[in-house]
Amino acid sequence: MKNEWPLWEVFIRGKHGTSHRHFGSLHAPDAEMAIKNARDVYTRRNEGVSIWVVEAEHISASAPSDKGPLYEPSNAKVYRHPSFFDIPDDVGAM
Repeated sequence: MKNEWPLWEVFIRGKHGTSHRHFGSLHAPDAEMAIKNARDVYTRRNEGVSIWVVEAEHISASAPSDKGPLYEPSNAKVYRHPSFFDIPDDVGAM
């Protein structure tokens, strides 16, 4: 519908040092209002320290069925695996 506000995806970080997690979706006319609405809907008990909103039409994602072709080429690149490198003993735990 032309009169419907855009859909926004809401990501909230619960506390400093953690990652943002997807909390849900909402409709709003712009990013500023989407953040305010997300605060009111998803952080009623002050459980968030940061809110991200992304207009849903700007999100691109791979399909679960693409898992094989998407990730298989990296298996041939052993230098991407941590076991490829020799770590000196004086470095300690990483």
